[in-house]
Amino acid sequence: MTTAIIADDEDLPRKELRRMLNKVWPELEILAECEHGAEALEAIHQEEPDIAFLDIRMPGMTGLDVAHAVKGRCHAVFTTAYDSHALDAFAAGAIDYLLKPISEARLQEAIARLKERISNKQPVADVSQLMSELDKRLKNTTAERIRWISASVGDTIKMFPVEKILFFSSDEKYTRVVCADDEAHVRKPLKEIMDGLDPDVFWQVHRGVVVRADAITRAHRDELGKYTVELRGLPEKLKVSQAYAWRFKPM
Repeated sequence: MTTAIIADDEDLPRKELRRMLNKVWPELEILAECEHGAEALEAIHQEEPDIAFLDIRMPGMTGLDVAHAVKGRCHAVFTTAYDSHALDAFAAGAIDYLLKPISEARLQEAIARLKERISNKQPVADVSQLMSELDKRLKNTTAERIRWISASVGDTIKMFPVEKILFFSSDEKYTRVVCADDEAHVRKPLKEIMDGLDPDVFWQVHRGVVVRADAITRAHRDELGKYTVELRGLPEKLKVSQAYAWRFKPM
């Protein structure tokens, strides 16, 4: 039996894709539905599906990041709302995509190609070239970056320039913002903050933790293979989830 996972940070598109797959490919077994890239990466490692349907624009770890991290473990089909200019990047490789809202006819085309690749045991396509092409095409359409974080502390408003922030962490309904000499909580979910951060500058290392990459001084691996990281100027150690351990593999 062919197996798959679905990853999309929005409930409605995720459930709609599952409904359509159940209709047009009823023998396909959906092993997991994931709300973000890290969860999708964990599901791929644990479930070993044949196919991953991955939304490109998930916060933190994108669908492209997931496909790159799993390095050929399964076939990837990207779901996206990108415009036609960006979608031209897919023409360069044997990688399929589904444009949202997904049509049943287009899904059937993608399924036909997947069945052929799986039955012929074709190798999984390398997404490196696609990542490079999309990056070039989307440089000018990137969401505006956050420059300051403002936090209310009693009757005071603290202002944190983003370039001085060392890490963000989820704290129930708040997000903890930490600098070398100060910290505060903001009433905004980490997911929303991440949309305005440069992913090359801030790395997600855990579902609820995002760190400034150039502030990382060392990563420790324990006897169980689990990582913690230390940041410049901070005594606090931060846990790295298994989904993001790939960032710290020796070169």
